[in-house]
Amino acid sequence: MVFMSGIVTFFVLLIFWIFMSGLFDLWHFGLGMVSCALIAYMSNDLLFKDMKVASKGRETIRLIKYMPWLLYQIYLANIYVVKLALHPKMSHLIYPHIVKFRTKLKKDVSVFTFANSITLTPGTITVLVEDDCFYVHAIDIPVAESLPGDMEKRVGHIFGED
Repeated sequence: MVFMSGIVTFFVLLIFWIFMSGLFDLWHFGLGMVSCALIAYMSNDLLFKDMKVASKGRETIRLIKYMPWLLYQIYLANIYVVKLALHPKMSHLIYPHIVKFRTKLKKDVSVFTFANSITLTPGTITVLVEDDCFYVHAIDIPVAESLPGDMEKRVGHIFGED
């Protein structure tokens, strides 16, 4: 069981590394494989904690399907922040503040994934997660009002918290 979660973790990390690095020569690809193997060995129980083998496969597929959506949201948020920063009335539009909201997510891995997804999206930073409450720094009111939004539902679906 531990061996299977290590293999799945390795392939999730390797796919992400290939996507992010773009370096396919033997040296870099070899280092990427060794790094992914080492990290998978040390942390395979973090991604797939207390799960049956069948659910690991489903969660892995759902997580891989979630990544393009998250990257698209990061892209959209980048454009939004750039427009906000270049707007002539920028000082009137930007209203940085901390937003508190409750999450429906209960599993540690779900909360972890959701918090990191928020932080990866420009214009928001997860400041604190305490019990079922998230404290997120938002760049303006529209961004704050969009929380928790569709991202929480998608992360919940990945880890079976629909």
